[in-house]
Amino acid sequence: MTTTVVSGMRSRLPATQIAPLLHKYGIVFAFLALCAIIAVLGEYCIYTGLWDSNYFLTQSNFLSVLRQVSINGILAIGMTFVIIIAGVDLSVGSVLALAGIVAARFVTNTADMAIGGFDSPILLPLMIAIMIGAVCGFINGYIISKFRLQAFIVTMGMLSAARGMAMLTTDGNPVSSLDRGFRAIGNSYTFGIPTPVLIFAVIFIACWFLLNKTVFGRYVFAVGGNEKSAQTSGIDVHKVKVAVYTLCGVLAAIAGLILTARTGSAQTSAGFGYELDAIAAVVIGGTSMAGGLGTLTGTLFGILIIGVMNNGLDLLGVQSYYQQIIKGGLIVAAVMLDPSRKQTR
Repeated sequence: MTTTVVSGMRSRLPATQIAPLLHKYGIVFAFLALCAIIAVLGEYCIYTGLWDSNYFLTQSNFLSVLRQVSINGILAIGMTFVIIIAGVDLSVGSVLALAGIVAARFVTNTADMAIGGFDSPILLPLMIAIMIGAVCGFINGYIISKFRLQAFIVTMGMLSAARGMAMLTTDGNPVSSLDRGFRAIGNSYTFGIPTPVLIFAVIFIACWFLLNKTVFGRYVFAVGGNEKSAQTSGIDVHKVKVAVYTLCGVLAAIAGLILTARTGSAQTSAGFGYELDAIAAVVIGGTSMAGGLGTLTGTLFGILIIGVMNNGLDLLGVQSYYQQIIKGGLIVAAVMLDPSRKQTR
């Protein structure tokens, strides 16, 4: 009988080991499974004569996916910090547009749009754009924390205000004919890798270290986990919230600079709906909307899943309408798997 019990325990042991593994690395497995499915569908397209080769598995396509996700990835990094403190920032798309418009006016050779002349140093508009993002984020964080208002309402107000300022800056007109050196930020390659991808990688590493290896990162999790307990333990909740929203604004501005440089023009409609993709990547990556739980690594795979899905469906000729439906299903599924749904706070 003892032998039977032991053998039964041994037969169940793999299952007990697999469950924690899936819980910890489920997002990675989901990403790999998605890549495998699209690759298999690509082979089927070759078999049926629709494709000459498996375009999805080419190096150029992988680099294209990374370049495409770099902008939303930078936004998602900032959004991860915000959602971990149980907040949300709906203004990142508008801040992106405002920062891009202002920077573009410093580096355009269009006389009626230029500020300071075409010979303006590139570093100056970069700094000004980042300051704009920081100010917008600071205002969000200060109002939310100081007056204890809902982040959803405050950042929605900033969404409208920043978009309005972007339109007011150019009377709703785009800014084009940008300096070649500025455009290199979004279109050049460094060591064979697109520069936006390298910028995204540097920001990811820096923010990962900030969140996981510093006191500030521990404060972020503490505030999101239980704000009252964090305040009782001596954490300045107000400063943490302001710092997190400021960081989110800065990253939105950097994303705006890259997008403007990549497209070669600044549009007042730039970044429209980007906040939704950023939130989707964070949620799919496992960050709890209730706060106090999340990882930047999960967000990275979340944005990669969205990027690979969009890329694969485009290659397969699936209409964008269906892509939106599939993306919506992914978000709902991720929220259903969110551990916070079982919490009462």
